[in-house]
Amino acid sequence: MRVRPGIRLASLSDVGCQRENNEDRCSYWEPASDDQFVRKGRLAIMADGMGGYEGGQEASRVAVETVEGVYANASDGNPHAWLVAGFQAAHQRILDEASRNPALAGMGTTCTAIALLEKSLYFAHVGDSRLYLVRDSSISRVTRDHSYVSRLVENGVIAPEEAESHPQRHILTAALGAGAIVTPDSPEEPTTLQQSDVLVLCTDGLWSQVNQDEVHDVVTGNDPDQACRKLVDAARKRGGPDNITVQVIQVAA
Repeated sequence: MRVRPGIRLASLSDVGCQRENNEDRCSYWEPASDDQFVRKGRLAIMADGMGGYEGGQEASRVAVETVEGVYANASDGNPHAWLVAGFQAAHQRILDEASRNPALAGMGTTCTAIALLEKSLYFAHVGDSRLYLVRDSSISRVTRDHSYVSRLVENGVIAPEEAESHPQRHILTAALGAGAIVTPDSPEEPTTLQQSDVLVLCTDGLWSQVNQDEVHDVVTGNDPDQACRKLVDAARKRGGPDNITVQVIQVAA
């Protein structure tokens, strides 16, 4: 995998301690052509499938491959439009495959994708995989969980700190492959990154075991490879009840 200068990148996916198969999937892509790279930049995707032994793996695979394919092959438009089109195509493809194969009925997946053009960050998001931005001494969550518990927090029923360990935190209110239509969170205007910013993409197998302050401490004290290993190890040491996947992207200083 070619990674042009400008970032440091690492990813790691682990089945966890209690699952037999890994339904998470992540990817990184950039164009082979330098001209296209100027126009499309870098693309990273994180997905956490659901729907049984076969369905979850298939849904996350379809999501990642479809979003990447739509983005890579797009000609007109901009990164925001390409990400949204990719999510909509992935949603429909998952629905179509589930309707053709009864074994895949009910499959779906979270999906969080980012596009980086120089220092401009675009993203699209459905579900409860997360994107964090680590800058200097702070960490912020860029994405909003599409979950039942997130709604409780937004409505003031529970406090944000209660949500991380709430027994119903894994109940999603939106996913690719769920419902007739999908509308990803995807701001039209990009976020401007700074030198040494770190982006962390992860599935709930990580964030449900390792809080965001701990994520901050790990990624600021280690290079991306070491950070991925230490974050996954921390989630496993706390029981690793789910698949654990993380991708760390550091903007070059």
